Amino acid sequence: MIDTALDIRVMSEADLKRALSWAAEEGWNPGLDDLEPFRTADPSGLFMAWNEGEPVACISGIRYGDDYGFIGFYICRPEHRGKGYGIAIWKHAIAYLGARTIGLDGVVDQQDNYRTSGFDLAHRNIRQSGIAMTDTPMDPRLSPLGQGIFPSIRDYDQDFSGGDRAGFLKLWCAPMVSSRRGFAFVDDGVVKGYGVIRQCDDGFKVGPLFADTPEIADTLFRALAGQAKGQTVYLDTPEPNQAALELAERHELSPVFETARMYKGQAPDLPLERTFGITTFELG
Repeated sequence: MIDTALDIRVMSEADLKRALSWAAEEGWNPGLDDLEPFRTADPSGLFMAWNEGEPVACISGIRYGDDYGFIGFYICRPEHRGKGYGIAIWKHAIAYLGARTIGLDGVVDQQDNYRTSGFDLAHRNIRQSGIAMTDTPMDPRLSPLGQGIFPSIRDYDQDFSGGDRAGFLKLWCAPMVSSRRGFAFVDDGVVKGYGVIRQCDDGFKVGPLFADTPEIADTLFRALAGQAKGQTVYLDTPEPNQAALELAERHELSPVFETARMYKGQAPDLPLERTFGITTFELG
């Protein structure tokens, strides 16, 4: 039974810091500088539930334009589970996203619960990890991400995101943040792939990794993983992309975790054959 004192409100910056610490405790391994990009994605779509002045649960419901949204960051504190707080904040985020198609990356054993809310399985995502043992290639087609190339990155990214996420992307690709690095693959002035690597509590995560061909994806992965040589690297591969699984195996990454990508409503037509790494399970 839900306590009538439950108060659900938009997260402040301090609340999001708290939610990121919860995510770390859950083993989600957030990035060191995730706060500002996450807030920018949709400042009104980050929610925290409070009971008698105590924070008990959080969730994100990110609006990517008028037609698509994404549920993530869904955490109820262990000592407060079974009290109805989780389902209350879940319903709040679903209502916030309205009639949009909604995506999520959920743990596999919760699929049945998500189905009761109208979500259908699209595919699995497999987190791969291993020690980075590659060098950044000396390829003139590799270009560090920066202000000048951002409009081309924003346009390229639109095929993969299901909606408008330019504000989030501008910070995610920001070259001035020391814990993140990114590269684009530019051939004859045309962007044919890009990727970002960010430092996390444990090691580094590559995401996104989007590319027109497996060869371009491999070049980008080596450029990114070369930034973390000798440390653990994580890559979240969509299972339908066999070339992505082969890339992970080729670089001695092994499966450690998986999620179920599910949608409520018409699933977006995303190019999984060109998606070699998911941006982030929290925001899609």
